Amino acid sequence: MDWNVLHVKPRCEKKMAEYCRYYGVEYYLPLRQETKVYQRRKVAVEKPVFPGYVFVGLLPAEREIPAQRETVVKCGSLVRIIEVRDQARFLHEISQVRQALTIDSTLGASSSIVKGKPVRILSGPFQGLEGVVSSVHGVTRVVLNVDMIGQSVRVDADADMIEPLD
Repeated sequence: MDWNVLHVKPRCEKKMAEYCRYYGVEYYLPLRQETKVYQRRKVAVEKPVFPGYVFVGLLPAEREIPAQRETVVKCGSLVRIIEVRDQARFLHEISQVRQALTIDSTLGASSSIVKGKPVRILSGPFQGLEGVVSSVHGVTRVVLNVDMIGQSVRVDADADMIEPLD
């Protein structure tokens, strides 16, 4: 069985998972617990850890069950199928996610923030500012450059407050 990543339409992850379950396609949709407040009532909801993605196990093309891949494509929620090249590494990473979620079901995904990557600050007093990540230990440090004078200002921001720029 080869694992693939299904990129699905926004807010269709659970629908795709249910579709896979119904048609007997092996899948994994990591979910996290989140508490929402609706009219002064607390409600626990499950949200996908990786919005827009569902992991499915499909047989290789030479051994594929007739129409298994077509069944997934016919769901209507699918944007594209991403083939996983390194199956062993992928399975290791997914098993790490599963293990972490069994320990703390409130964990959420964060974008991969690395030193030197351009980012935008999404919230807080520095909302809307763009800069380059200078360090990622504990609190992410973003450098706002002023190229004309060769100077910069360092801003500290939590990792969940920034998004990478393309």
